[in-house]
Amino acid sequence: MDQGDAIFAGTMAEMTWREVEDAAKDNAVALWAFGVIEQHGLHLPAGTDVYLPSARLRRVKAVLAERGVPSVIVPPFYWGVNFVSAAFPVSFQVRPQIMIELMVDIFASIVRDGFKQTFCVTGHGDALHNKTIIEAIQRGRAETRTDISFLAEDGLLKRLGVELADPRVTPFPSAPSTATFPDIHAGQWETSIMLAICPSLVHQDKLPGIPPVQFSPADLQDWRSAPEIARRKTPMGHVGEPALANPQAGQKDLDAGALAMAEAIIQRRNRISSPSRA
Repeated sequence: MDQGDAIFAGTMAEMTWREVEDAAKDNAVALWAFGVIEQHGLHLPAGTDVYLPSARLRRVKAVLAERGVPSVIVPPFYWGVNFVSAAFPVSFQVRPQIMIELMVDIFASIVRDGFKQTFCVTGHGDALHNKTIIEAIQRGRAETRTDISFLAEDGLLKRLGVELADPRVTPFPSAPSTATFPDIHAGQWETSIMLAICPSLVHQDKLPGIPPVQFSPADLQDWRSAPEIARRKTPMGHVGEPALANPQAGQKDLDAGALAMAEAIIQRRNRISSPSRA
């Protein structure tokens, strides 16, 4: 089994309660991935948005350990808000208010276990999903009086209309893209990382025959406007050019992203001397 198949790999779910307790006493940070189960074209599994951030956090944890920063990974959240792909099968939908309530309960549990700083990472680009994460973080910060933040690329935060100085977020630089058109769903980028972390789940035999979907900004806006429109505009379920994917590029992106994320975590950790007042 590929490491990427096991979403509990490297998380608190594989630790004993004593190991978790010791990590909290060691002032470890908590890392939490958020994704959804949704269609990802004809070649990727519906759990792609969960596998990718989970793999990123395993790498982030390793980089933090190299820098002397202890961390634990919370089991991933995968019943998220799904709007754009909702007209396709296996694209589960959860109401934002349900997601918020569950997140707030889990934040309380994390704090009860002694962790004072939590970083939330998204694997899903849906705007409503990510705005819901930020709203839950706001409540979690107020109710637990600990430092909880959304660790996200600055490009995503700008698209969401969130200021980079907002205390609810921890921005890190967006990776440069070589794509000449949007590559945002089951395209070259996601397929490359999936080939790097769990190739057995990628239908590689289908890749050569999958045509590129080249959207203009207007196409992208239209695609995001309604589930039925998204399915009509992308009947195969992808946006981008998955046929160009390769595992070497995926691994390089995974490593670079993890390094940027770890550096952002360390900077925030150093800046906030007392998380209880964050």
